[in-house]
Amino acid sequence: MIVVDTNIVAYLFLSSPMSHLAEKLRHHEPHWVAPRVWRSEMRNVLAHYRRRSMLTHVQALMIQDRAERLLREREYELPSMAVLELVDQSDCSAYDCEFVALARIFRINLITADKKLATSFPDVAVLLNDFT
Repeated sequence: MIVVDTNIVAYLFLSSPMSHLAEKLRHHEPHWVAPRVWRSEMRNVLAHYRRRSMLTHVQALMIQDRAERLLREREYELPSMAVLELVDQSDCSAYDCEFVALARIFRINLITADKKLATSFPDVAVLLNDFT
């Protein structure tokens, strides 16, 4: 089991140079978990694609649905105290710290594409390139 950040989920469902690494990760470690905030972040990614006419409305809905099915019953609410303690230890956003908090609670790796997150929390955050 691993924690994945929203970028990893997006790479799995949206064509990008990193998609093959996300697919390889999924094959190697199929049990993904995430904090519930990933849904809003994914919607924001899809909004970006929509505003640039890179996806239709229907395509965006289908991708969100597929991603939600992937993480169904594997989403977690995090205690604010755990998240805010991590905010105090870094320059990372509270959103990003939710992923770190989940990884620490479960004592598993967080796979990310965010170099700042990997640098700030090297005990749990591993870059996708390094993991695969």
